[in-house]
Amino acid sequence: MGYKRQVRQRFKSGQTKKTKSTAVFPPITSAHPPDWMLLCLTLSLVVFGWVILYSASAFVAESQFNDQYYFVKKQILWSAIGLMGMSFAFRLNLTFFQRYSWPIFLLALVLLGLVLAVGHEVAGAKRWLRVAGFGVQPSEFAKIAVVLLLADYIDRKKSQIAHFWTGFMPPLVFTGVALGLILLERDVGTPFLIAIVSFGMVFLAGAKYRHLFRIVMMGLPVLLCAIFLVPYRRERIMAFLDPWQHAQGTGYQLVQSLLALGSGGFWGRGSGESTIKMHYLPETQTDFVFPILGEEFGFLGAVILIGVFFFLVLRCTQVASRATHSFGFMVSAGVGFLLGGQVLINLGVVTGLLPTKGMPLPFISFGGSSIVSMLTAVGLVLNVSRQPGKPVMRSVKKPMW
Repeated sequence: MGYKRQVRQRFKSGQTKKTKSTAVFPPITSAHPPDWMLLCLTLSLVVFGWVILYSASAFVAESQFNDQYYFVKKQILWSAIGLMGMSFAFRLNLTFFQRYSWPIFLLALVLLGLVLAVGHEVAGAKRWLRVAGFGVQPSEFAKIAVVLLLADYIDRKKSQIAHFWTGFMPPLVFTGVALGLILLERDVGTPFLIAIVSFGMVFLAGAKYRHLFRIVMMGLPVLLCAIFLVPYRRERIMAFLDPWQHAQGTGYQLVQSLLALGSGGFWGRGSGESTIKMHYLPETQTDFVFPILGEEFGFLGAVILIGVFFFLVLRCTQVASRATHSFGFMVSAGVGFLLGGQVLINLGVVTGLLPTKGMPLPFISFGGSSIVSMLTAVGLVLNVSRQPGKPVMRSVKKPMW
């Protein structure tokens, strides 16, 4: 049997447009143990995040809330909720997530719409819903909803992905609705990340290069308008191009970030010895927590943390390569894209390689919605890792991509 015919039968199963998924995942009792390395890497990042967050936020928390543990205690609480989300995603049969991927996505759209209607505004951006005194950011959960939606669609319509209008465009249209709602919240970073994840997933599914290029060319004017027609975003681009010239204005945050990273040297100043965090660098507990790590633990500490993130993403791709069904393969790959893309964007911002935008560092930055959504996403990958059976990507002689 030829290679193309094997691909057609195993991965591009030739399902018609109306055919439902044939995914039948085994019950919990017959499942394999989860990927313990992935779990250990994740939990290590969570606990290490508490240490870095305390160091980065203690001074600000003491001055603003008279409690140096204010942010850490909240982060631990959100981490506990995130671990419950991870357990939920790990224990439920994957069939549940595939069957209800559309309702989950529609719920995410409703929440994004509620943000625009009755959302809580912070620093000119309306991205949060207030629930029982807590701020919830629906765009963080929309990331997971998009991954599940695309994974389900690709599993059911993978034979159509190579066709532009009937296979390639429909999932991107629905994803574009979510991106549009998030853009209206004055958030560019999250839509950019979701776009990267979506493109990566449809590319793995067999989308053609020219189709991807066509969509990029169609979306580029929208992105440019979203940036240059809004004054504060335009100023950020100018500060990104020459931060030192705008060191007392829009480039102040980036300049302080670079000073923190540079002053750490190779070994760092030592834990708790950062000086930039003392009201010199804004948002040290959220988007700019990495420069504090660089100042206190130096180049060596920064490289070790980046290495842990690298192995975490690598582990997600290894789980994907062992997935026994294309839905599980796409979920694991999508979460890998999500984690890797978010880390790269955050590090690119704090090192001046990308324009300044709000993007938390997974498991490290302060933020309840972020850590809950990321832990839940890892729970989905852990669920995929325990599925027994023949890996779908090893059913052909050559890699699909």
